[in-house]
Amino acid sequence: MIKKEKIVLVVEDEVALQQAIKLKLEKEGIKAYTAQRVAEAIKILKKLKTVDVVWLDHYLLGKENGLDFVVKLKSVEEWKKIPIFVVSNTATHDKIDSYLKLGVHKYYTKSNLKLDSILKEIVGLKC
Repeated sequence: MIKKEKIVLVVEDEVALQQAIKLKLEKEGIKAYTAQRVAEAIKILKKLKTVDVVWLDHYLLGKENGLDFVVKLKSVEEWKKIPIFVVSNTATHDKIDSYLKLGVHKYYTKSNLKLDSILKEIVGLKC
């Protein structure tokens, strides 16, 4: 039986963090694709058809943010069940509640956790 390679889409506007995440994932044998804008992320999803997990920042380059991305993702039947982990610098109750109501898997505040602990949970998710 051939084991399917896990694929993570990292939608993050901070290039240094984006690259650190990608390197750590690839070190673990996980394929990582990166985007800084909603349109880039959608383009990647259309090309790949699906991914196993999405790392999503709230603040992205361009006019659309993470909430806009989640709405678009959840509107496509093939993408509805993709687990989404929001990892952001801010965490107001309203923002977290908005994401959870849209069906994201979990919301993290970057300043409260180490990158490795977030990635461990995301990578360890059974997809």
